[in-house]
Amino acid sequence: MIPTGTLPELLLTLALAVAIAPFFGRYLAQVYSGGSSIWDPIAGRIESAAYWVMGVDPDRPMTWKEYLRGLLVTDAAAMIGVFLILLYQANLPGNALGAPDMSWSLAFHTAVSFGTNTDYQHYVPETQVSQWVSLYGLQTLMYTSPATGLCAFVGFARGFARRDGRLGNYYSDLVRTITRVLVPLAVLGALAFVLLGVPETLSQAAHVFPLTGGREVIPLGPVASWDSIEFLGTNGGGFFSANAAHPFQNPSATTNFIAILLMLAIPLATPFAFARLVRRPGEAAPLIATVLTIFLFGLVLFLFLEGSNSYLPTTVNQGAGYLIGAETRFSITESALFQFTSVYSNTGATSMSLASLTPGAQSVLLFGMFMQSTPGGVGTGFGTLLIDVVLAVFMGGLMVGRSPEYLGKKIGMPQVKWAAAAILSHPFAILIPAAAAMVIPGVLESAIGGYSPHGFTILLYEFTSEAANNGSGMSPINDGTVFFNVAGALVMLVGRYFPVAAMLAIAGSLSSQEPHRPGSGTLKTRSVTFWFFLTVFIIIVTGLLFLPVLALGPFSQIVGGL
Repeated sequence: MIPTGTLPELLLTLALAVAIAPFFGRYLAQVYSGGSSIWDPIAGRIESAAYWVMGVDPDRPMTWKEYLRGLLVTDAAAMIGVFLILLYQANLPGNALGAPDMSWSLAFHTAVSFGTNTDYQHYVPETQVSQWVSLYGLQTLMYTSPATGLCAFVGFARGFARRDGRLGNYYSDLVRTITRVLVPLAVLGALAFVLLGVPETLSQAAHVFPLTGGREVIPLGPVASWDSIEFLGTNGGGFFSANAAHPFQNPSATTNFIAILLMLAIPLATPFAFARLVRRPGEAAPLIATVLTIFLFGLVLFLFLEGSNSYLPTTVNQGAGYLIGAETRFSITESALFQFTSVYSNTGATSMSLASLTPGAQSVLLFGMFMQSTPGGVGTGFGTLLIDVVLAVFMGGLMVGRSPEYLGKKIGMPQVKWAAAAILSHPFAILIPAAAAMVIPGVLESAIGGYSPHGFTILLYEFTSEAANNGSGMSPINDGTVFFNVAGALVMLVGRYFPVAAMLAIAGSLSSQEPHRPGSGTLKTRSVTFWFFLTVFIIIVTGLLFLPVLALGPFSQIVGGL
């Protein structure tokens, strides 16, 4: 049973996150509309210098293809740079603990992982990455990758608001996202973590001498600043291999609380920012209602399924909840809220052993990654929700025999084709490599010791997490091999950039349209009916795509009692 005394803390956390969202959404809309802010005196100078170094004109509007090209080029350049320094990190400074050069496949996977906002770690951070590489390589990608996700969202939103075939300037959006959104909030978050006892030092290790004798080396570093952008940018990669279960990274219930707020800050604010960018503030209501309905329903189900494990002997005391695999310094509610929020926001940070969760709870987490939009990662999560909206509006229009429209723009075959392709790319990115791992001799055996329902769940979680750009992992799995490094990197690239291309292509086609006045038969999207329709639509489509594969893993465990 879940201890009811801890539920008020859960409700307070979520209520505060929702209460902040409209105000932060207004600020985001102001940033991308060119409005002024308190950061102008500092940010303006930094931005001017950045445009000069990049050699770009921030005022030149771009077509969707130019916008996408700029996004791909900057991301590729950042990933290639990090790939190279990972290959040769042993000879670079700031490597007091002697981290070796990475193999090409592991460096490829790591660079792509951090560059796509996935941050899936096939390596041990304490021993396989130097502090210099963490600071100036991986942490750089932890800023640029969420920034490009927000740029994709902004470009998509402008498609509904503009009529000149342009989506704004990508380079301006990228730089303003970093200087006016991510850096200021990350600094404030880091200060909060430092005040709460999270280490922030350039010392790479502490040498202690236990009473039992000998010497122990405890890895250290700028953990607080890492934590801040890890949660704010829905990155999720841990400074330590234990991630948020490590007492240095997440020492108390207060740091746990702040981490949850940071993970939800941008994803919950984007519906309100979108409504302001398209100049229809009321349109945020059905979108945020859909997100919260699915999120809260999933959270309640997750808590219920983690309340106890019926497969354990009756002699095991579960009065405080099912605590196997959870940190005992947190209540089961605190641990479960962090883990559920992390997965559903596509952050991927972990404070629980995912393999120790009940099969039902594992299914809930997988379903959240299948949807990717409730609320999903920074920028791309809401972009996925808008793709769902495009398909839902089209289906709703067909059901009532009217021409589908959304925000005054007609939804036709070009938009639906791109939206459908984006939705279908997700199961393809998951199931093709999973099938390859099943049929290629030796891969499954070396990874999980052969087929079993639980083993298949671990394999399914691996590729689902990478395709959703989530980054959380379920053990035990030997995924540091060439197959999993290369296959995982390709899955992350497809899972990231195909939906982004679809978002911008839809935006490009819509931005060339003149807005239409709504008629008597136009589907009213600012309504309770549309909120209910969109919620059910997302759940049904996701179920049709993925329920069969769940039957091979966690559902088989539930039925078989494994």
